[in-house]
Amino acid sequence: MTNTAFEQLLKLEIEMATFTADWLHCDQLSNYIARMVSHDRRDPLRHSNLLSSALNELLEMSFRSDAQQGELVCDLYRHEQTERIELSFPCPSQQRGFYSELVHGLKDSEKLANYVEVIADETAPIEQAVLLGLAVNYDAEIELRASAADALTFVVDLPLERLLN
Repeated sequence: MTNTAFEQLLKLEIEMATFTADWLHCDQLSNYIARMVSHDRRDPLRHSNLLSSALNELLEMSFRSDAQQGELVCDLYRHEQTERIELSFPCPSQQRGFYSELVHGLKDSEKLANYVEVIADETAPIEQAVLLGLAVNYDAEIELRASAADALTFVVDLPLERLLN
């Protein structure tokens, strides 16, 4: 990921207990956020649909963390044709290690083959399919950043405007 200057478009903070009270919050929040930031794109409806789908997958991962304490924080940034999602949520250390291994595996040159293998394997972790899916289908760059002691932050760069060409 580059250290390019991204402009912040939106910040959403919600208590985990409120967020995890209903699975539908993932879809509702992803749709709302995507519509808010896609209005000025070349094809706003398509851009919103792509962004909503990607964000929904990330929100569902945070939902599955089963955390009831702390906050979910979603920051959305933009630089030219790229949207950046920074999603922070409480996460136990064992799960942070699991996510770290998954993100490290995304640097493998065989992402597509790994993705096909993972989606065909019913026993593969859903998080692995989600992250590989974002990397393969959206050409996303994904990294983890250290957050608060019991949290982690996914940083996901999505070149959505390039995908629309």
